[in-house]
Amino acid sequence: MIGEWLDIGPVSQISPGNARTLPVQGGEEIAIFHTLAGAFYALVNKCPHKAGPLSQGIVHGNVVTCPLHSWNISLKTGEALGDDSGCVPTIPLRVDAGRIYLLREAVVGQQAA
Repeated sequence: MIGEWLDIGPVSQISPGNARTLPVQGGEEIAIFHTLAGAFYALVNKCPHKAGPLSQGIVHGNVVTCPLHSWNISLKTGEALGDDSGCVPTIPLRVDAGRIYLLREAVVGQQAA
């Protein structure tokens, strides 16, 4: 099963409440978030509103607020919350033995998009 996952590094590379980006072929980026509660999530790094860089937003709970126009995006589902509508693709992520893994097929799919 490990062959289906990409090891992107130790959990310690992302401090709680922050995000890091992972560039993928074609100019896209994946944002990997670490919540204050210790959960990890991965989303395409583009707000569904005006493609703002979600990785630069404020993480609160399981939500990130886009730095451009303050849209709140669920880290779990990628859905815009409140009165806003839209969705950003989520990337399957797992943590094992202190390492972060992204599902290879999802990352490759972003490269083709």
